[in-house]
Amino acid sequence: MVPKPSFRISLAAGMGAAVLAAACSTAPAVKAPAGPAVVPAPLSLAARAGAFTVGPATRLLVPEDQPGAVPVAAALEDLLERGTGLDLPLDTVPGAAAGSPAPAGTVVLRLEDLAARLGPEGYLLDVSPDSLLVRAAAPAGLFYGVQTLRQLLPPSIERPSGSPGAGPLTVPCVAVEDRPRFAWRGALLDCARHFFPKDFVLRWIDILALHKLNTFQWHLTDDQGWRVEIKKYPRLTEIGAWRVDRENDHWNAREPQRPGEAATYGGFYTQDDIREVVAYAAARHITVVPEIEMPGHAKAALTAYPELSCTGGPFTVPPGGYWPITDVFCPGNDRTFAVLADILAEVAALFPGPYIHIGGDEVDKAEWTRCPKCRARMKAEKLADVKELQSYFVRRVERILDGLGKRLVGWDEILEGGLAPGATVMSWRGTEGGIAAARAGHDVVMSPTSHCYIDYYQGPPAQEPLAIGGYVPLSKVYAFEPVPAELTADEARRVLGGQANLWTEYVGEGRHAEYMALPRLAALAEAVWSPKEARDWAGFAARVQELFARYDAAGLNAARSAFLVAVGAGAEPKARRISVALRTEIPGPDIRYTTDGRDPSPSSKRYRGSFAVRRTTEVRAAAFEAGTRLSPAVSAETYVVHLASGLRPVLGSPFSPKYDGGGEAALTDGLLGTKDAADGRWQGFEGVDLEAVVDLGKARDVRGLTTRGLQNINSWIFLPTAVEFAVSEDGREFETVATVANDVPEREAAVTVKAFAARFEPRRVRFVRVLARSVGTVPDWHYGAGGKAWLFTDEIVVE
Repeated sequence: MVPKPSFRISLAAGMGAAVLAAACSTAPAVKAPAGPAVVPAPLSLAARAGAFTVGPATRLLVPEDQPGAVPVAAALEDLLERGTGLDLPLDTVPGAAAGSPAPAGTVVLRLEDLAARLGPEGYLLDVSPDSLLVRAAAPAGLFYGVQTLRQLLPPSIERPSGSPGAGPLTVPCVAVEDRPRFAWRGALLDCARHFFPKDFVLRWIDILALHKLNTFQWHLTDDQGWRVEIKKYPRLTEIGAWRVDRENDHWNAREPQRPGEAATYGGFYTQDDIREVVAYAAARHITVVPEIEMPGHAKAALTAYPELSCTGGPFTVPPGGYWPITDVFCPGNDRTFAVLADILAEVAALFPGPYIHIGGDEVDKAEWTRCPKCRARMKAEKLADVKELQSYFVRRVERILDGLGKRLVGWDEILEGGLAPGATVMSWRGTEGGIAAARAGHDVVMSPTSHCYIDYYQGPPAQEPLAIGGYVPLSKVYAFEPVPAELTADEARRVLGGQANLWTEYVGEGRHAEYMALPRLAALAEAVWSPKEARDWAGFAARVQELFARYDAAGLNAARSAFLVAVGAGAEPKARRISVALRTEIPGPDIRYTTDGRDPSPSSKRYRGSFAVRRTTEVRAAAFEAGTRLSPAVSAETYVVHLASGLRPVLGSPFSPKYDGGGEAALTDGLLGTKDAADGRWQGFEGVDLEAVVDLGKARDVRGLTTRGLQNINSWIFLPTAVEFAVSEDGREFETVATVANDVPEREAAVTVKAFAARFEPRRVRFVRVLARSVGTVPDWHYGAGGKAWLFTDEIVVE
């Protein structure tokens, strides 16, 4: 029996409502939106005078000949009863004429012949002082109409414990007509890199439903874990679901499993678990798309069945980062396809939706070039190269799926070597793959890293939990446009929609997943639901603030990163000063700041416009509303004014144009880098030392020299092994005054900023030289071994 949906947000196992509420930081709204705050914005919403009261005499009605409306009405009944503490009856009544009003004192959900106007997911919501009516062409439309109604009710209705004794609720009078712009409105949760219990997966589905998202891509297999029970191949979960526990180490610095070491981290979903999840999602009009990775990202599977690889193993399940992905399924072996056919048959039986995602991304084909079976396959099939061999693999898997009544979806790498005829392409490496696929007549889902990867940082890295990198703030997600301007109208019709992706290399538990997803899923939802011409960042920013109260009531751990104060600065070398500007991503809050090293309070100096600092200064800032700080973190930046400020150094080796730090004067502009390598303040040197000589213009008394380095081994950035400081009177003969060795371990995985400083008796000198020794090449233990290592520095401070 399919369960009726409930609109409450499911509690993950072990997470009580009181614990959740205590863990959430409540932020009041900064600026109220004009009219009811609904996200995603409807096609049209007209506010009216008055309100409808849900009270003891209110009745919920559905036509007796419309059983499809009953589950949605029952869920609404549950929501209203929890929100009021009242016993509200749900009755079936004889059908009413299309377009007729609801009887006084009732809440009516009704299906009508509205498909031409609204499509299968659109709805009409009419709230008058006397009644409330939701109409749609299909149950999905009723469901989304009730989601809009939900946002018109007080946030307290979201409390997991309900509001016993709260009494009547009022609903503002509105007339809403709404339908989605795109049919695919998705969000991916990666349960392979980290395993999330079934209870959290259900909670994730509730989050999607709240935002009118209708597709859940469930990433179930990867190198680091196989999470779906396959009865014919039990070793996939007996072995492939488990890895050695290295959870205390950085993802990309985890030692592989040692001989005899137990694999204790992991888990998997039984087939009964999956059926429950699929039914739970279906009751909320969400299609679950399983992702079973192939031919790459499959080392967990190959650990269980190494004979399906080119080398035969043996393998262990990686506990963390694994690159390049060389251990992949062997397309030269017919046994590979026989096993995959069996696996996909069991998967297809569990997931009734039309799609199965096969991944297809990031396949290192080196083993294929060496494998006799692969070479024989290429010869027999007249394949020119290993790209065409991958295309052969995808086409053969598509035939398997076609026989199972399923459609293949894959990441945009499946374009390489020729695309399988019925494949749908998910474009993640920008939009180019999606454009090519649409022009070739294939369906496309847009999911570019630039706007849709919500595992990327959403605020300054120094103030955020460790993430994989990148920067996709709330406003960037909101700016996502699924249809590239390059496409013609006919080609654009191939774009099914868009999807946000939460990969979990750096996300190990549910509350962290919520933090990364919210409120960015709200921005994605509006990008794929609302009309393009209705897109308005200022309006969304006002409405999303109302959504925070709803998140808080539901116990959801939404990020307040959009309220962090961005501290921007510009160097003015000739004036020997730095101009500082402050802003928040969501506009409007009261910004307060200090320059004395103390955290700002509501009584600190109010920011009214850019200001200048003329000496070394730490600026600390935070946003407030009604005396309450809007984000848990305080923004802090230090600006340095010193003897070399604005003087251009002469470099022994050029910096990389990829990381110029602001240009030729970057190392003396007074702007210090953050833990974000891409913040524009770090100057990068690839595979070479940094040698910089600064001419002070005349002899000066110098008593100290400092430079700073960055280490981020995930990005191949290493601190210098040592820094040598030297001084000179004439610029030809230099005297070394100090050599400072690096004391940070080369394997240190935490992103680290280190100062290398020398203090000495004052010297009367005109020239200073800094020589930072690079590690040169990436060490053997690193997954990028042998590549050129980066050396990053941000400032040469002369005191």
